[in-house]
Amino acid sequence: MLSANKNKKLWEVDFMAKVNIRPLSDRVVVKPLPAEEVTKSGLVIPDTAKERPQQGEVIAVGPGRITDDGKKIPMEVKVGDKVLYGKYAGTEISIDGEEYLIMRESDILAIIE
Repeated sequence: MLSANKNKKLWEVDFMAKVNIRPLSDRVVVKPLPAEEVTKSGLVIPDTAKERPQQGEVIAVGPGRITDDGKKIPMEVKVGDKVLYGKYAGTEISIDGEEYLIMRESDILAIIE
């Protein structure tokens, strides 16, 4: 039986139980949001011409980075944040047919509010 911490959301606990992945240090797991299939003018973009998405949702967050003098630097992003990241940031992984990216917090450019 899985018990949820008061600070964790139910879907975060479900993700961690289902995928069983916990990022280390200052790394985060991001699920890329689907790329636009239609332009603003209504043109349909074929699969071969689509660019990699550059925004996604944070699924899991590591505990934070430890400095050389032993101090822990807390993470600025949290689970559920929508973020922008560099086009070639992170390492692509596939778990149960779902695509995810594991990247350092410094690869994240901004939080979308």
